[in-house]
Amino acid sequence: MTVALEKVLAKAGLRVSPTEFLTHVEDAARRLSPPNPEPAGQFTAAEREALADVGLDLRPRRDHEADGRARAVAEQAVLHDSALTVGEAAATIGVDTSRIRHRLSAGALMGWKDRGGWRLPAWQFTERGVLPGLDVVLAALPGDQPPLVVAAFMTKEQEDLLAGSRTVTPCEWLMAGGDPKRVARLAAMLGTPA
Repeated sequence: MTVALEKVLAKAGLRVSPTEFLTHVEDAARRLSPPNPEPAGQFTAAEREALADVGLDLRPRRDHEADGRARAVAEQAVLHDSALTVGEAAATIGVDTSRIRHRLSAGALMGWKDRGGWRLPAWQFTERGVLPGLDVVLAALPGDQPPLVVAAFMTKEQEDLLAGSRTVTPCEWLMAGGDPKRVARLAAMLGTPA
């Protein structure tokens, strides 16, 4: 299993040992949700009734059912392991570390504080620097959106972003020179009911 995990991590470009990665997975699983969540307990009686009326099953997961949290835990672990430190981000775009900290405080880069200092999601960087138009998109984001939600939005195809006849991710759209205001309008909707 360790050899297989090493191959997967290397193929994904993650610079972490299998043991470190599994520690991150365990940590993410513990933080993201309890082992056997009771969905109904998260809602008021009126909310439970409304959700049941539209067909949602609020019973706890049964032992034979797949655990839907697995994907979120894996995505959280990959987001953490692929994130750059301030020093790595500075080296990537060719600036001093103080410029990275300044961009973080100004909202021109996204990051979170971790035990070892700031971590910056890798999706915001290109081979030549910072994703074009990133500051416009980040300014439009609702402040309550966690890095994992933002990463998912930026790296998954959005039906409102078409390059020719193909849907693209916000990152692809920006890299191709697309209008960042278009991505910003979509980003502003994160966390709002569809």
